[in-house]
Amino acid sequence: MTADELFAGAVAGQALDADAPALLHALWHEARGDWQRAHEIVQQQAGARAAAVHAYLHRREGDLANADYWYARAGLSRFAGELDQERRTLATSLLAA
Repeated sequence: MTADELFAGAVAGQALDADAPALLHALWHEARGDWQRAHEIVQQQAGARAAAVHAYLHRREGDLANADYWYARAGLSRFAGELDQERRTLATSLLAA
């Protein structure tokens, strides 16, 4: 599965495999417009990848100060591209892991 297939399925209402990593579930919910559920999932996760997804979610929300906090926790600078590009990049990285 590619990131584009993941998000096309989310928009089309296709279920995500229950065994998929929690961070992919967070991105899937956000792609469906359920930012709150995505945030609930990522808050339960630890590590740099979770911090990167958390940063993205706050950037999507428009809370750049909070996003920058999470980017720093992930050891990253704020993503310079479009939001959808960042989501795709994060998902691609998670799918490759």
